[in-house]
Amino acid sequence: MKLLGRNHIIISVITFAILFLMNYLGSHEVDKLERALMTAFAGVIGLSIGLFILNKGKDDKNPPQNFD
Repeated sequence: MKLLGRNHIIISVITFAILFLMNYLGSHEVDKLERALMTAFAGVIGLSIGLFILNKGKDDKNPPQNFD
């Protein structure tokens, strides 16, 4: 999956929506909107960083020597 490609954006939107709704509907604090937004943005950023690391070595033509 290419970073910031169509599939990445779709998965990011779904992740944001799920995290936002879980935190917004499940909280009874006064600042539940701010907490839900921060958690959802952090989840999408974490997902993007994880996909970047996963795809960084995907098409590597020179694997490490003597890996075992």
